[in-house]
Amino acid sequence: MSAVLELQGLRTVLDTPEGELRAVDGVDFDIGKGECFALVGESGCGKSMTALSILRLLPDVARIAQGSVRLGEVDLLALPEAAMRPVRGKRVAMIFQEPSTALNPVLTVGRQVAEVLTRHTALRGSAVQRRVLELLAAVGIPDPERRSGEYAFQLSGGLRQRAMIAAALAVDPEVLVADEPTTALDVTIQAQILELLNKLQAERGMALLLITHDLGIVAQMAHRVAVMYAGEIVEVAPREAFFRAPQHPYAQKLFAALPGAAQRAGALAQIPGQVPPLTAAFRGCRFVERCDLAFERCRNEAPALLELGEGRRARCHLRETAHAAPRVARTAEPAGAEPAAARVLLEATDLKVHFPIRRGVFRRTVGVVKAVDGVSLAVREGRTLALVGESGSGKTTVGKAVLQLIRATAGSVRYQGEEMTGLSRTGLMRHRGAMQIVFQDPYASLNPRMRVADILAEGMRSLGVGRDDADRTRRMDALLEQVGLPAQAKGRYPHEFSGGQRQRIAIARALAVEPKLIVCDEPTSALDVSVQAQILNLLKSLQDRLGLAYLFITHNIAVVEYLAHEVAVMTGGRIVEQGTAAEVLRRPRHAYTRALLGAVPRID
Repeated sequence: MSAVLELQGLRTVLDTPEGELRAVDGVDFDIGKGECFALVGESGCGKSMTALSILRLLPDVARIAQGSVRLGEVDLLALPEAAMRPVRGKRVAMIFQEPSTALNPVLTVGRQVAEVLTRHTALRGSAVQRRVLELLAAVGIPDPERRSGEYAFQLSGGLRQRAMIAAALAVDPEVLVADEPTTALDVTIQAQILELLNKLQAERGMALLLITHDLGIVAQMAHRVAVMYAGEIVEVAPREAFFRAPQHPYAQKLFAALPGAAQRAGALAQIPGQVPPLTAAFRGCRFVERCDLAFERCRNEAPALLELGEGRRARCHLRETAHAAPRVARTAEPAGAEPAAARVLLEATDLKVHFPIRRGVFRRTVGVVKAVDGVSLAVREGRTLALVGESGSGKTTVGKAVLQLIRATAGSVRYQGEEMTGLSRTGLMRHRGAMQIVFQDPYASLNPRMRVADILAEGMRSLGVGRDDADRTRRMDALLEQVGLPAQAKGRYPHEFSGGQRQRIAIARALAVEPKLIVCDEPTSALDVSVQAQILNLLKSLQDRLGLAYLFITHNIAVVEYLAHEVAVMTGGRIVEQGTAAEVLRRPRHAYTRALLGAVPRID
């Protein structure tokens, strides 16, 4: 297969106050016509910076220090910017991770697709408009005439992603770079986007560089896989060989960290520590401090990317004598026997939350949005009830309504038998310590102007936890130790931590007031596999030690298989199926549940 895109010795550095940060450090790979090449790894490993280097869309502090990026016979790095502009968008296009920031908020969707056509083709006037509608229809956007006149904020996440794909594919590029194209999407929308990319790639013969940390997507889409760590490629293999027996210890750890029913009995494998700072001068293997198999040579000599045969390569000293690592065994066992039912802690009956639709100068109510329309559920002591469904199904609204963060329109919410819906603010304060919430985005939910100590102390002071400041400080140290953070973290701000560490702080804040129930709203959706394993292990160990109950809101079925005791499936503001994890996940009865489970990409 002849290479359409070829990278040789690519080295991209960023100038920082700490020195040169080598975000991409000597990367080599090629992609053939019609091939999907997947680039996987943790955040901070250099995947997105590699993609931006290919298109020369680097931030001001970054520069390409070395290497070549060849598109056919042309070295893109040797082109002046004026010559690069016709290439960017026409021959090489990119789908960015977050469509809401990548799409221009002041231009209609149709106008943005039209800009690509007028820039790179001879089409003008009505011909452009016809082509725009054809492209929007081709990517599955319903009613393209109406949608083309709408702005990005008027579209759902899935439609925004489709609009960005339409713009990227408008002029049939030879190479499409897709940077985490489905990270924030529901499994059903994700399945549609992946099917669309697969179909369009097959029809047009494009080379596709797919950047992701979801190994299920890799199993579904990729022809070849490359694993990236700390700016380097550490493994390259055909898809089947990679999933049969990954060769690098880092790749093996990624597989071991995946949640599922087979891992319910114990803790998930964790990758200790973090990606090392890329400003450091590396002497040996970059994974050495996190590797269970490291020996003295690993610390003193950097491994080469070894040829292992069958198109496989791995950057590991162990592979010099053992050309193939053992096969990774992941059996899909059903969830184990459920323990006897525990006492009901919180119960919602026929819960309804309706939001008025107001229009006109006088803001008259012309209708209602039935976000939650008759939901009944029960959360038991020391158990996890997973609430699953697509975005817009009402899951988060249920979570906020049971905590009385928003008032219910109708229905009952009882905590330990006491009715909550009619309580005043003062009456609710008595229960605030018992019921807490962990939000999806810890960076948005933690006050950036407050140190960790102030964040933890705020709720403790408000609800009277602790005798005095000294007692609260001792409690903080114990809390931070519980969630796996050092006591010194108290004096730092949220921006000084990684995503996984910030989520640990959010969990510590919830635990600070000694709750019995925690609502977890998508707490792992934006995290890498390794960080997700740390958070899930933490939640499970806290439940075992403290007897916590969780209402776990998610669309990640693998997480549900690992953590949940009961599952409730929600769509259109209603629960359509409910039961034990084994019943719902292994023997689904409702058509929507079957469609939801069928859309999940799996590596089995």
